[in-house]
Amino acid sequence: MLLSFSIFLITLIFVIWQPRGLQIGTTAVIGAVVALIAGVVNFNDVVAVFDIIWDATLAFIGIIILSMVLDEIGFFEWAALKMAKLSKGSGKRMFFYSILLGAVVSAVFANDGAALILTPILLAKMHILRLNAKTILAFLLAGGFISDSASLPFVFSNLTNIVTANYFDIGFGAFFSNMIMPYFVSTAISMLVLWLLLRKDIPEHVDINLLKKPEEVIKNRALFNFSWLFLALLLSGYFIGDAYGIPVSVFALGGGIIFLAIAGFTKTVEPKHIIKNAPWQVVWFSLGLYVVVYGLKNEGLTDYLTEILLHLNAQNEVVAIVGTGFLAAALSALMNNMPTIMIMDIALKDIANEAMIYANIIGCNLGPKMTPFGSLATLLWLHTLNKKGVKIDFLSYTKFGLIVTPPVLLAVLLSLM
Repeated sequence: MLLSFSIFLITLIFVIWQPRGLQIGTTAVIGAVVALIAGVVNFNDVVAVFDIIWDATLAFIGIIILSMVLDEIGFFEWAALKMAKLSKGSGKRMFFYSILLGAVVSAVFANDGAALILTPILLAKMHILRLNAKTILAFLLAGGFISDSASLPFVFSNLTNIVTANYFDIGFGAFFSNMIMPYFVSTAISMLVLWLLLRKDIPEHVDINLLKKPEEVIKNRALFNFSWLFLALLLSGYFIGDAYGIPVSVFALGGGIIFLAIAGFTKTVEPKHIIKNAPWQVVWFSLGLYVVVYGLKNEGLTDYLTEILLHLNAQNEVVAIVGTGFLAAALSALMNNMPTIMIMDIALKDIANEAMIYANIIGCNLGPKMTPFGSLATLLWLHTLNKKGVKIDFLSYTKFGLIVTPPVLLAVLLSLM
């Protein structure tokens, strides 16, 4: 296992470090190639990995394309301004409303979409509001946390959700019915814990008159109004497709392409610009890192995890659920949730406890917030902030994550009971 673990560790270090601007997707693909050359994985393993993640990857592309088009027409900026105006100048209300906005965007447009699209908009508005550095950081930390902690209700809300739903043949409706309560609990408990930790940096009053009116940022009113209907039809399509066993990516990618074509036809956006600027590195990152991690599976890591999970399952239901969730959370924090979800899914395959499957998803979605490299969404979030001149160091983020994550994670896991 030493060779496969070394390849994985070096790959992860370069993903986090990004020396000389080396992008995360390129690094992951190089790691996969090294794993192939070293014999840690073979081409059959690559095919097996592709079979596990193709639906998640295509769905992710579709969701990001849809999110980018909506961003171009002013959809998310309108939502952010509407949230600010509804606060009526109260810093406390604005804090809670911004978390609720993040929770909705994360659920509907995936956690990576929330990190990529919403963060720059909120940061820009906070600069306009002339908030001090500590207040801006408090809002950003809360927004970054909720992007992962709220990515629970739909199959498409997180790549980890799609991978697991496909692996265990969980339908869209069944997934939603089991995860809607954890979603509400996660959002509520996240708001409470974040407020208790950050409240001292939230001002009593904010001058919202400095902001534009929400209607002023909409580039095409007709397309904006149509987007609400389109999103409702798309969401309905997921449920209908579930009844016929249609993959999530058919609707996610199909919806993204159709909306891009409509926006292009109305001359509101430039399709080539959207396609060119889509985060393709995320796709290569997913494919490459999954291949690298499959080498750990070949070396017996999943066998060790299965033994632990069998022991947890032999105890009572609370121990099984909480133990599985915290195990997945710890692994996600240490080695990123993308590889963790796959090896945990494989380890859980022959354990007849559905609740542990959902506990694994919750652990892989919330646990990564304990470290800066725990999830792709956090890496994207930090990279976006860094480009905007906001730097959060490793120790500060980790301290924040270790304080906030465990109580939220425990509450959400218990909501599965």
